[in-house]
Amino acid sequence: RILCKEFRYFGSIIVKSSLVLMAAGLGSRFGGTKQLVPVGKNGETLLDFTIQDALRVGMTDVVIIVRSEIVNDMKSHVERLHPEGLDFRFVLQDRYGPARAKPWGTTHAVISASEAVEGPFILANADDYYGPSSIEVASEQLPNLDKKSAALITFELNKTLSSSGPVTRGVCDVQNGLLSEVIETEGLFYNKSSNEITCLEGNVLKPDTPVSMNLWCFHPSILSSLQSLWEEFLEENSHSEVAECLLPVCISTLMDRHDFQVSTVPSQEEWTGLTNPDDLELVRNKIHNLRS
Repeated sequence: RILCKEFRYFGSIIVKSSLVLMAAGLGSRFGGTKQLVPVGKNGETLLDFTIQDALRVGMTDVVIIVRSEIVNDMKSHVERLHPEGLDFRFVLQDRYGPARAKPWGTTHAVISASEAVEGPFILANADDYYGPSSIEVASEQLPNLDKKSAALITFELNKTLSSSGPVTRGVCDVQNGLLSEVIETEGLFYNKSSNEITCLEGNVLKPDTPVSMNLWCFHPSILSSLQSLWEEFLEENSHSEVAECLLPVCISTLMDRHDFQVSTVPSQEEWTGLTNPDDLELVRNKIHNLRS
């Protein structure tokens, strides 16, 4: 088939931009393959709505990072739900690097897709829904990126909480529009008795505190930088069955070691996603209200 492509100018070179979806997680807390759980009226999963939002802003190249045991189901699913004109490529994260039962983390996921990514890209979780304006804002960042810059779409903390229980969020320290640090914060929940958002350690956070939900915008040069950090990580953790090479940690390392900056761009959308089994009906209701 003839595939439509989206191109953007980087200097005098025209390159293709991509939506890269991380869909290789085990779904341990959810209790199953949440990447393929239907939440829409036509059997759409959360990743389908993100793909639709990307298509709406002109992006037609989609890379889906999966594991071997679900790749055939994922292929069948996207071919059934999405139209001609979309270029899908599937990357097997578990075939990249040493084999083990638990995936090696988000940095490993990204670099496993290196050969499938040709230009700037939006990186997103397959089990999160970010809202159409979030993907639009992310796509607008791509032409402005270079080897020393990236962008992170942030969300207001109070718009990312779950009524099914406490959550972990990457709380962002932002200085003059630039990311200073992402602090992994556990046990975040809305305390009705005090009308406050608190975390496991008891700290109180403001409702509009910016948090990361792994919606990143990258220049393709990030892949070689992350590859180097992955090799460092693997040298120290090659025999571990649980250690993960995490993207926020690697981005922080790049900011510390090099002249690398990450712009933060706030989204006004309300996030929704699947973490625990109790989230499913809540997500379906949200999607119905957002997409009907």
